[in-house]
Amino acid sequence: MATWFLRRLNNHGVMQKLSMAFSGKSTTAIGRRYFVSMEVGQKLDPYSCDDDYRENIDHQNQDLDFPGGKIPLTSQMKFISEASEKRLPCYRVLNDDGSLISNSIHDQLGEEVAVNMYSAMVTLKTMDTYLYEAQRQGRISFYMTTFGEEAINIASAAALSPHDFVLPQYREAGVLLWRGFTVQECTNQCFGNKDDKGKGRQMPVHYGSNKHNVITISSPLATQISQAAGVAYSLKMDKTGACAVAYTGEGATSEGDFHAGLNFAAVLEAPVIFLCRNNGWAISTPVHEQFRSDGIVSKGLGYGIRSIRVDGNDVIAVYNAVRAARTMAISEERPILVEAMTYRVGHHSTSDDSTKYRPTNEIEYWKTARCPINLFRKHIQRNGWWSDVQESELYTHVKNQVLEAIKTAEGMEKPALTELFSDVYEKMTPNLQEQERCIRDAIHKYPKDYPTDFQV
Repeated sequence: MATWFLRRLNNHGVMQKLSMAFSGKSTTAIGRRYFVSMEVGQKLDPYSCDDDYRENIDHQNQDLDFPGGKIPLTSQMKFISEASEKRLPCYRVLNDDGSLISNSIHDQLGEEVAVNMYSAMVTLKTMDTYLYEAQRQGRISFYMTTFGEEAINIASAAALSPHDFVLPQYREAGVLLWRGFTVQECTNQCFGNKDDKGKGRQMPVHYGSNKHNVITISSPLATQISQAAGVAYSLKMDKTGACAVAYTGEGATSEGDFHAGLNFAAVLEAPVIFLCRNNGWAISTPVHEQFRSDGIVSKGLGYGIRSIRVDGNDVIAVYNAVRAARTMAISEERPILVEAMTYRVGHHSTSDDSTKYRPTNEIEYWKTARCPINLFRKHIQRNGWWSDVQESELYTHVKNQVLEAIKTAEGMEKPALTELFSDVYEKMTPNLQEQERCIRDAIHKYPKDYPTDFQV
């Protein structure tokens, strides 16, 4: 049995050295500095081979200079364990009653920012509610909600700069709302009318906005992750002082783009935040059927990326973690991986019925006991920043705003047929010209199969 050493900081910030026995059944983290301050230099650092570790390696001073750096040698055959006995911790600031956890490390939100964040979360949930119902009524073709993930949307968006580039997946409508993309613009996109910035060529909830530095959502899973590494590298080369932020669900981490994107970002030292919403379910696939690792945060180590796990239902924790991640990404020119632990309360989309593969009492628990909106409301009420009167006024205002937006979007005419082919290339290519002719011929031949107000 070998003896290994662990260095850690105690509650008073003093470094301690602890000895630990190793029998080959598990491994212990070596040389980790824990998240003890909001100062960038004291954030979670990668594992390092420190002096205590070297004392227990045979053949001292016989490091071999392999490609990539020197590696200490040992005559003991030891395998790295596939998993630690303890899961990596989750950063949290708020108790379930809305009070602050004692001795929590965070920057407190001011009243104005906190109230604006709460209002945005309510707006997002209300918009989701009515647009989801609109799809059920056959008024739009498809929809995806952010129920249960409102804190990740709004808190992360508030922690970023408007100059940062956002590459969303498809559950980040709140990020656009925070940046100034209106409820009416979201609704126009879902109805695909002539005011839709995407000209009706995208599925509903596939938003994008050049004005707000939000790159248009793409249906294929995980494509935005590797793209974000490239965007971030460009921002770095141009010395913009901004970063890229790629949002993704834990299901997308099983795609090759995730691994390629993280590796490229690490090697290029690109200022990018990979923000993963680990909501437990990739459509109907639970996390334990996707990977054996300790969630997503543990994957950062393998690519040499600084990482943190955060409670995705805690607004203040998400805000502080993303804010700190942004500072490190830009000032140190490095990628950061943030795993936000949450739960997808709603169905995956309007094409899904999640009650077929998960218990309703589980959904109800997260919908009520762990609701991020309710949790944050308790916090701002405890601070005297919110009242029942304000709550009633907000819900009435937002409801009317959303219903009016739906009415306006639904009554607006659709884009002309020519918009289907414009903006693809500077000049329309022969194959697109042929496709346009074929569609025009079909409309003239079968006019009853098309809406009477369809513009050719």
